[in-house]
Amino acid sequence: MAAESPDDSDASGEKRPASESRDHGTLSVVGIGPGLPHAMTQEAKDVIRTADCVIASNLYQEFLRKDGTLPPESAAIEAAADGGADSESGTVLERPNGTRQELVRSSMGRQIELAREAFERVRAGEDVAHVSGGDPNVYGKSDLLYTMAEAEGATDVPIEVVPGVTAALGGAANLGAPLSNDFCTISLSDKWRGWDEIEEKLRAAAISGFVVVLYNCWRDYERAIDVLREERADDVPVGIFNDAGRGEAGRNLEDETHTITTLGAATDHDDEVGGMGTSILVGNHETEVWENDYGKHLVTPRGGRDVDDF
Repeated sequence: MAAESPDDSDASGEKRPASESRDHGTLSVVGIGPGLPHAMTQEAKDVIRTADCVIASNLYQEFLRKDGTLPPESAAIEAAADGGADSESGTVLERPNGTRQELVRSSMGRQIELAREAFERVRAGEDVAHVSGGDPNVYGKSDLLYTMAEAEGATDVPIEVVPGVTAALGGAANLGAPLSNDFCTISLSDKWRGWDEIEEKLRAAAISGFVVVLYNCWRDYERAIDVLREERADDVPVGIFNDAGRGEAGRNLEDETHTITTLGAATDHDDEVGGMGTSILVGNHETEVWENDYGKHLVTPRGGRDVDDF
């Protein structure tokens, strides 16, 4: 957060936002949910539409153009005069109202460079929208930018986080009401931690009765299922979902999909675990398969309550 100074308060003694007390813009880490515009918050759309600079991957740029949150590619009028970390990554767009906006391509190997570039832009007075899929706080980009700000001494840069719909919530909505009681998310990525730590968390979650949503299931999902089976019955319902909220724009399989199975049979569905967009929801002893005329759903009642409790 921006450091306070004697100038951070007005005459009444009320603290002013850092962006008002300095010639700085604001760095917004914007969660856009699954990526398609219909699942974004209005705040996310507004921040992206009005930013001086938008940092987003090619995939998210494509999604954001679908409803005009970003102008179409035809709105590009020139390459940026100074592309920053990569001279080929910056493009100047002109909106119908004549305002201009710079679009910078984000990629996995350039996050440190892009964070530094964002800090300098904000210091120069620009409002920067750094786009994160899902929610920035759920395995997204918010921690990177705060960590980078600490490492770079960028405590003068105002940072705000704009929330978005994470995969656990989007997938749960497709499945019905499986998260109506206590739940947790666990990433299976071992890039920054060992399997021993991941296994410890899986086991603790299973023993504690949490409904568990697994992220990054392209990494050892069978191994994770085996751990959960040691602490949870094989007939517990499981939902496997891909690209929740992306509809026909899904990238891992043909489009957005979800499947209801059981914990004992979860590893029989290798063809439905499609990569980064796949999450697996493992129910608890209260989770039930609920069926109506339109299909099957998963429901986890809150504390076992029934109709009379309402």
